[in-house]
Amino acid sequence: MSMPEATGLLAVAAREVRWIWRDTVALVLVVAIPLIAFALLAGTFSNAVIRDLRVDIVDQDRTPTSAAFIQAVNAAPGVSVARPSSELNDAMHAIRSGEAIATVYLPRELERDMLAAKRPEIVIFYNKQYFTPGNVASSALQAALSSAAATMTAPAASNSAYAPGALVVEQYVLTNPALNYAQFLLRAILPTVLHVMIAIAAGYAVGSEFAGRDMAGWLRVAGGSPLTALTGKLLPYFGIFIVMMAVGLGVIHGLYQIPFRGEALLMGASACLLVTAYLALGALFQLLVRNLATGLTLTGIVCSPAFGFAGVGFPVLAMGAFGRAWGSLLPLRWYIQILFDQAARGVPARDSLEPFLVLAGLAALFFGLALLRLRAIARRPLPPREAPADFDRGGRLGIVRAFVHEYGRILRDRGAFGLIVLGPIIYGVFYPQPYLGQLIRGVPIAVVDNDASDLSRTVIQALNAHEAVSVATRTATLAEAQAALARREVFGIINIPAGTQREVLKGNSAKLPAYVDSAYFLLYSRTLQGILESVGTVTAELAGRGARQDGSLYRAALAKGSPVVILNQPLFNPTGGYASYIVPAAFVLILQQTLLMGAATVGGIAFERGGQAARRRRGLPAAVIGQALAHLLLALPGFALYLVVLPRIYGFTSSDHLLDILAFAIPFILSVSFLGQFVGAWFKRRETAVLLLIAISLPLFFLVGVAWPPEAIPEILRRISVIFPSTSGIDGLVRINQMGASFVDVAADWRRLWLLTGIYAALAMLAARVSGPWRSSYGR
Repeated sequence: MSMPEATGLLAVAAREVRWIWRDTVALVLVVAIPLIAFALLAGTFSNAVIRDLRVDIVDQDRTPTSAAFIQAVNAAPGVSVARPSSELNDAMHAIRSGEAIATVYLPRELERDMLAAKRPEIVIFYNKQYFTPGNVASSALQAALSSAAATMTAPAASNSAYAPGALVVEQYVLTNPALNYAQFLLRAILPTVLHVMIAIAAGYAVGSEFAGRDMAGWLRVAGGSPLTALTGKLLPYFGIFIVMMAVGLGVIHGLYQIPFRGEALLMGASACLLVTAYLALGALFQLLVRNLATGLTLTGIVCSPAFGFAGVGFPVLAMGAFGRAWGSLLPLRWYIQILFDQAARGVPARDSLEPFLVLAGLAALFFGLALLRLRAIARRPLPPREAPADFDRGGRLGIVRAFVHEYGRILRDRGAFGLIVLGPIIYGVFYPQPYLGQLIRGVPIAVVDNDASDLSRTVIQALNAHEAVSVATRTATLAEAQAALARREVFGIINIPAGTQREVLKGNSAKLPAYVDSAYFLLYSRTLQGILESVGTVTAELAGRGARQDGSLYRAALAKGSPVVILNQPLFNPTGGYASYIVPAAFVLILQQTLLMGAATVGGIAFERGGQAARRRRGLPAAVIGQALAHLLLALPGFALYLVVLPRIYGFTSSDHLLDILAFAIPFILSVSFLGQFVGAWFKRRETAVLLLIAISLPLFFLVGVAWPPEAIPEILRRISVIFPSTSGIDGLVRINQMGASFVDVAADWRRLWLLTGIYAALAMLAARVSGPWRSSYGR
């Protein structure tokens, strides 16, 4: 007599645990991939402070004075002089080719003009297209040159009579005073990567019931209760991903020794809500479409771009209406706010109550919708699944026939067509939305005016006139301003102490303490820029004492303060637009990921419908080449959209040398196609490609060297990164399209792509003969 089947919550959970253990893909997805992603990201940001960025110097003066400036640059910790150039054109070539991120131009007659109090201009040209490395290099060079200039005086100005004192901004960096990038970026990136895997894992668990497991058996073990069925199925994943969240916290607070400043209980509850929300969201998409591949695609579209909408790199206050509205629907957006407020800023728990309640509401909403959908499905039986048609009917296979077959298969298959053709269109519209504001304007700041003088009112007027900042509140005490900062009402505070005007009129320097929140680096730098430039404008007006700005008296007064003018000249992205920086590089990565998953998906379809025989036929040399040519033809419209059409629509810089772009795009597409064919030769089912590859995009992006400089990436990871076409592809295509680089400048990247093309073509041919399918516990 057989024992009755156990039912209930624990029985459903135990059923799911057994399935995870038997299914290789599920086990890799929930355990191996998060750990690999964490290891890659932790290694990438192991140098938390950026140092030794390669810079160039063009010395046209060749005097002891210019040598002193060069020595100051050599001593700066943030930069390293990689090479000196004799001409500015050579230095521009070095920047375009990636040999340097910036260059310092010391003009002819520098020493003579300084002695004559003519304030010659020293120009820092830096690559603003590579946003973070360029800004760091610019700041380091500015500090080094300013320090050197401060030791030099202009004799012609030394006999000046009375001059008012200067206003000096005394900077106090709040939250992250060392400007530690691990504390800023890594803290946000780890949960961002994990939230994609949470939703994908839940989608795989629920969608597999439609794709080959036993939907009726799932409900039967739950005793017919949809609530028990859904809760029991998601419970093991909840436990696994809570452990992964703890591993992420261990990396941040254990490995990197970054302090936690807030309420641990609130942060733990928020982590539980984040995991619950994305488990429910992944399940909801599957229950809505009742198709595993389609549901995973929808999950990827919603989750993959969420980092941009979360407001980490580009702040929420600078987003357009759509970016703010869509971001508010994403649980990640509210979790990140709680995370930074509690872990980084240490604000009182009551100030995180609003985002916590919104996060809880979204988790409840998504779980409730998934439950309602499951109840509706449980009340009516599912239609029987149709047996898939044969994938390949045999016959002699040449390059042309393989091309025609592959092209037709992708057009007929919704999943592959969606990834390779429709995916780039959707992402092209959706991904740039949070960044289209380009610049941050009107960052709210607080002013504590304890001087109440004409001078303090002039400073406040200058702050309000600057486009970067806006005086949102004027408080009587510093404590009130700090409370406003904790509530995110302001992001910086400037204090004008009592007696400021008196000290300036006496000819003494007056310090203006500025407290700037560095939890979000772009907000920090923009706020500090607005404060420094506004106060600098008032100081220059005081120094001129009413003299005309183009007059000799005004120039002499300025020369007394500094004998040179140090200009920062951004290159290639002169306005400093964030979208102009992030989107072109991300577009190339999106093209890689959609084509890679699409090509690998077709490999999984081949095994589904034709078994090992179909896989071997796909691995024939003629088939591999013909399939790659089909992928090339199908992917080229997406490339044209991303590299030609959308840059012009969105207002990004774009090259008119279309043949150069095409010549570079061809080996990139082919290498990705061959890599996808190689990877797909190991998969048994179509959805495996999306499951295992969708979460790697963010780690790959930071290994490229655009957002995070190569000098800060460990050598072993830099070497590993070149095996992905995106590393050479992004670097080369961004330099050609956004920086106007010639083909000679990117020849190394181009050769590397052709090398990868040959290697992956050979591996694709070999893998189809030796590979076995990944073990799966459904769809046999």
